[in-house]
Amino acid sequence: MYIGEYFHSFDEKGRVNFPAKLREELGEQFVITKGLDGCLSAYSMEKWERMSEIVAGLPQAKARDLKRFMFSSATVVNPDKQGRVLVSPTLRTFAKMTKDIAVIGASDHVELWDRETWIERNAAIDSDDIAAAMDELGF
Repeated sequence: MYIGEYFHSFDEKGRVNFPAKLREELGEQFVITKGLDGCLSAYSMEKWERMSEIVAGLPQAKARDLKRFMFSSATVVNPDKQGRVLVSPTLRTFAKMTKDIAVIGASDHVELWDRETWIERNAAIDSDDIAAAMDELGF
């Protein structure tokens, strides 16, 4: 399970220091792709392969846009010795990332957000909505 919130900055080459704890859990190689709500998502190779198999088994009419969204900009990354990963310009543009980012654990995957977008999104979360969802789940 991926948990935690970390703040980092891109260097001039578009690399970011990926949190050690999350790197260990994702593995030596992992995938970064477009995520939902304007963020990027990172998946372990094992999770990525399972998701790919599920998507491949869907009817073409149902899956074609999902395939395009998930796979067109997906990048396999290998952290360097300093723990940095290169985030492609295409992905940085998609997520409107400039310099400062938030890297968060999101249970079964990791998300990368533009820092200001992440802070604004968190501020907009309504605790009553969260409480209602928790009640519905029996927490």
